[in-house]
Amino acid sequence: MMGNVIKKVFFCLALLTIAVGANAGADVDKKDPYQMIKTVADITFKRFANEQSAIQAEPNLLKNIVREELMPYINYQYAAYKVIGSNFKKTNKADRAEFVPAFREYLITSYAQVFTLYNNQKVEFAPAKDFSKDRVVSVETSVIEPGRAPINISFRVRKHKKTGEWKAYDMVAEGISLLDSKQAELSSLIRQKGLAHVTEMLKEKSARNIVFK
Repeated sequence: MMGNVIKKVFFCLALLTIAVGANAGADVDKKDPYQMIKTVADITFKRFANEQSAIQAEPNLLKNIVREELMPYINYQYAAYKVIGSNFKKTNKADRAEFVPAFREYLITSYAQVFTLYNNQKVEFAPAKDFSKDRVVSVETSVIEPGRAPINISFRVRKHKKTGEWKAYDMVAEGISLLDSKQAELSSLIRQKGLAHVTEMLKEKSARNIVFK
């Protein structure tokens, strides 16, 4: 059951994550979470479309797209620590330092695999709200696909206290939180077998090739 839930959330995220990346030459306003997402959406959709032939020949190129375009705008360390959750005090600094990059690579592979399901679905964004007094905001969107009901997605972004820049850390698709799902999946393993064990497990999962099914 939980596996199906996580798969659904990742699929929804695959339709949206290409709206959160940007290439190095893009003029992205990282101090406006709503504008950032809208600005980069067109850029990354075009790159994804333009590289379809190469991706079909070498699916692992999807990992490069995620790594280059998405991850600079994801606060993966914050997300990783949230996944550790109540186990945090039982871990040590060295193990956490190993876990964070392993979790990052795991996200990259997970997102890249679900990108194989992308088929030009349309994403609509709700109007921006005043965020001047907020540290966390939810960017409301809908994924539109002909013949199906819209999928409502809330993309959570968090403001860095010092830089004032925003980064994504979670999303909620039809009431299902990606971060909560990952925490439910990994928290008990961390508690039972330790963070180092889970880190090695994530490294193995991250090394898997991307395949079109």
